[in-house]
Amino acid sequence: MDNHLFKSSRSVSKWPFHKVLVANRGEIAVRIIRTCRLLGIKTVAVYSAADKTALHVKLADEAVCIGPASASKSYLNISAIIVAAKITGAGAIHPGYGFLSESPEFAAACEKNGLKLIGPSSQVIALLGDKEQARLTMAAAGLPVVKGSTQVITKVADALDQASQLGYPVMLKASAGGGGKGMRIVHSPAEMKANFPVAQEEAMASFSSKEMYLEQYLPNPRHIEVQIVADRYGNVTALGERDCTIQARHQKVIEEAPAAVLSDDVRAEMLKRTETAVSRLHYEGAGTIEFLYNRDGSFYFMEMNTRIQVEHPITELITGTDLVELQLRIAAGDELSKHHIKTRGFALECRVTALTPGKITGLHLPSGQGVRVDTALYQGYVVPGNYDGMIAKIIVYGDRRQQVLQQMQALVGETVIKGIKTNLEMLAQILQEPDFQRLTTNVNWLDKLEKRGPNANS
Repeated sequence: MDNHLFKSSRSVSKWPFHKVLVANRGEIAVRIIRTCRLLGIKTVAVYSAADKTALHVKLADEAVCIGPASASKSYLNISAIIVAAKITGAGAIHPGYGFLSESPEFAAACEKNGLKLIGPSSQVIALLGDKEQARLTMAAAGLPVVKGSTQVITKVADALDQASQLGYPVMLKASAGGGGKGMRIVHSPAEMKANFPVAQEEAMASFSSKEMYLEQYLPNPRHIEVQIVADRYGNVTALGERDCTIQARHQKVIEEAPAAVLSDDVRAEMLKRTETAVSRLHYEGAGTIEFLYNRDGSFYFMEMNTRIQVEHPITELITGTDLVELQLRIAAGDELSKHHIKTRGFALECRVTALTPGKITGLHLPSGQGVRVDTALYQGYVVPGNYDGMIAKIIVYGDRRQQVLQQMQALVGETVIKGIKTNLEMLAQILQEPDFQRLTTNVNWLDKLEKRGPNANS
């Protein structure tokens, strides 16, 4: 890792917490456990009955079952996770992404019980989780914002009223989280009546919250996000940006860093304004500011994710950092230096998704120079159908975008996952599409491509 990021080094024996409970599952739980091992920090895995044989359970120093397969009774069960931390003597909790990672109630429970949450305070999470307050806060901090609803919405009648004020089309979102869960594009009152209860139910299942939010819909933007880290002393560092435009039904599929569509001037402005805005939040930890970007160079704040992102590996590769280590060191009280981060090269990530549950009967994951695969898969593992379907991330790093694209095409073609259906065929198609290679896509491009069917040419 780039040692210039902090003002001082930290020895293995001087961590204020010597055991971290990982309040998550799958590849992100494995990812966190591996960095903790390198730092000499003991780990506790929590798991549902469906995850008894999961890789994160096998890798952690200790493991505690926290409930049945249902996420609401296990990975979203705040009291069970707090009890697991107490009985194992864990001094800190890393929430990963998804589940409780952006729950102010969970953060408050950690604070009440003397547990260090690896992330911002409950007050900051609550502020940024309230989409309207987040917009007002960021607008006051100098970021351009997209128009949105003026209050949290729990009833379809209120959604209809707010949408009529904003003007259709609008984006319906879950207020408590991201990742495409509870998100719909709504073009008319009739669509609102049909989509609102479905999106709200999805939000409840994913985040234990029925609160929704509306946002003005921009038809053909790209999705650009800035990765930041901030310490308790007010220092904020932007670790470059990522282009997350390739999305299926608002769920990211392929990400790249840096964003090749940005000019140097726009990139510099976006990073500087992001650092300035976050410095006003009393923010601590890793976070991501998400923007909608138009080809004329304009960009608009959408939301801030107060956690580590799925796509964090591509930022790690172009900056030479370990974001999980950064999170842990910031939580331990280390102070960031004023060191300016320089990015090098280009990185691409493809998310491999299970389309069906089942047992892995054959597995070959790619390797080679500049190749990284983050996964919790192993031969014989049974992929449960209870959770998000992402099962692996194939990441490639190289000098130039075209070189990396060519290598990724070969790697996706080499990957073998038998026993379940996956999206590998779709990934292979995207990588060879001229629009993707020429950077002429937008956030709706993949949905339209899927409607045209396999092997459609742009």
